[in-house]
Amino acid sequence: MKKILVANRSEIARRIIHTAHRMGIETVAVYSDPDANALHVREATQAVALGGAASADTYLRTDKLLTAARATGADAVHPGYGFLSENADFAQAVVDAGLTWIGPPPAAILALGSKAGAKALAQAHGVPCLPGYAGEDQSDERFAAEAARIGTPLMVKAVAGGGGRGMRLVTDLAQLPAALASARSEALAGFGCGDLLIERALLQPRHVEVQVFADAHGACIHLGERDCSVQRRHQKIIEEAPSPAVDAALRERMGACAVALAQAAGYVGAGTVEFLLDGSDLSAAGPPQGAKAPSGGSEPREAGSVGAQFFLMEMNTRLQVEHPVTEALTGLDLVEWQIRVARGEPLPLAQDQVHLQGHAIEVRLCAEDAHFRPHTGRVLQFSAPPATAFERAAPGALRFDHALEEGAEVTPHYDAMLGKLIVHAPTRAEAIAALVRALHNTRVLGLPTNRAFLAACLQHPVFASGQALVPFLSEHAADLQDLLLKSELKALAHCAVEAIFSSKISSDLPCALARPMRLRHQGQVHGVTVRELGGGRLQVEQAGAEPVTLQLPQHGVYCLAVGSRRWHWQSGGVDGWVEDASWEPAARADAAGGVTELRAPFNGKVVALPVAAGQALAAGDTVVVIESMKLEHSLASPAAATVAELLVAPGQQVSPGQVLARFAPATQGVPA
Repeated sequence: MKKILVANRSEIARRIIHTAHRMGIETVAVYSDPDANALHVREATQAVALGGAASADTYLRTDKLLTAARATGADAVHPGYGFLSENADFAQAVVDAGLTWIGPPPAAILALGSKAGAKALAQAHGVPCLPGYAGEDQSDERFAAEAARIGTPLMVKAVAGGGGRGMRLVTDLAQLPAALASARSEALAGFGCGDLLIERALLQPRHVEVQVFADAHGACIHLGERDCSVQRRHQKIIEEAPSPAVDAALRERMGACAVALAQAAGYVGAGTVEFLLDGSDLSAAGPPQGAKAPSGGSEPREAGSVGAQFFLMEMNTRLQVEHPVTEALTGLDLVEWQIRVARGEPLPLAQDQVHLQGHAIEVRLCAEDAHFRPHTGRVLQFSAPPATAFERAAPGALRFDHALEEGAEVTPHYDAMLGKLIVHAPTRAEAIAALVRALHNTRVLGLPTNRAFLAACLQHPVFASGQALVPFLSEHAADLQDLLLKSELKALAHCAVEAIFSSKISSDLPCALARPMRLRHQGQVHGVTVRELGGGRLQVEQAGAEPVTLQLPQHGVYCLAVGSRRWHWQSGGVDGWVEDASWEPAARADAAGGVTELRAPFNGKVVALPVAAGQALAAGDTVVVIESMKLEHSLASPAAATVAELLVAPGQQVSPGQVLARFAPATQGVPA
């Protein structure tokens, strides 16, 4: 193997390129038009333009990828994760082209790519599965009969795909027909297959997955587990290893089941078997499906005693986003292992030679706001604390896998993940503390990120005590958002004034005149009075508070202008956006973001305007639909009102803070 084409982009492409170069292997990057100047393109040995912007025209085009491989003389393809990494047809096309596929055999991808197929294979080899139905009869009548047998709560799932699409929770059998219809429709739209399965739902589970590795000589081992329970919209945002809930005995049982499933499918390479771990007693629903011993096992294995039951979710036939936490604990380079196994080498270690040391935690830094809405835009400032990249961090040190740099553009064509911060420390508490410090010292200005939200999650008592389950964010996100809002409001006056005045202080001389200002923060307007004291000093006064004197620049406050009257600032674990509403008419400034204006919360494209000028609205009625990061977001009227003016049209690109519509009070007509 002399040259690898990396069929991916951004952080994971850089990750693969880094290891390949260290091994003396050349690399070929591919890129879409928006990625022409991306870091992965500049770091590869060669780069090939795919032509186009959308994934469907670039990174999902088998023909373009194979053409690039032939043109550059690449003799292997690494798919990374996402895109075509779990596409058996792509894997087969690579093999048929005479290239080395750095991934599992196409037959194994097919066997495990369907949740129903993976579940049937698991049951045949003693891997515990939740009671459910995944048969060929897809009629509503059959699902209703099976649901009555299984009982509630139950989960409706799309057989194909992932990412939480095509999933519906049913807590009452009367909800089943609607859940089947909506899940089937979403699955058809997302994956081209409307087949469903149902299974008993666990309401308070952990999401625990096991990393497996197999070679072409029949050896297969596991490298421990990762706990990925902190999720939003079924997408992981915090992953750690080892799991706070898994001891050595449970790890051995889960690992044996994961290895059994991989071997049953004829697996080769890196894979992850995902389980739900539950502490409740499911005996009322009948025994777990699957009672035979795992292949190679010496005796039948039960699902586990109360407090240690686990059940198969699915197997991901690729490298996972969260693989760095396993690398940190084991000291191994999993991409290097993938390459070595793909070229026919045996696994470097046997199971008893795998040792897990310390604790590792990873967080996913994403371009999204406090409400998990993805954002596009340009990174205007970026800096981070000292970190390694794509290598195992020393205990207590930081690893930061990313594709960030000043000027980098986050486009609407791909997902919102910017990078991953990983800390490895001797203990879990030390890892949490170090990761919080790292987040506080990571500066990304120009577009919203979940930096502060991640730090708040890590410090939440439930997570800090190791008790976070899959419902963690659904139960605590609102409290975390309120906490962050309070932190922003506490810092608003001095951070916002610094942002606005940092380049506007007229002279070193004091000015006797007080300057009243109105600062808009998250739709609310706050009044402050500012006096210039000279020498870069400002006196800031808010109603009901003692005046505060600031010396600009303030230590630890970072800010920049994003537009003519909008600023982004960061201070420690606090991020904020502020607009200067001082020059707007008082009535509009005081009510903006309420019933007089609707503003865009992020970059995007207007796809629908379901209202018209003069139309009466109730609170919550949709006014504008914006598409961003391949997701549609409905922006609603916050109160009863009348549409006075629509300022955008379908197809128009909008930016954060842009006024989309103006309202008149509900009892007031629209001026002629």
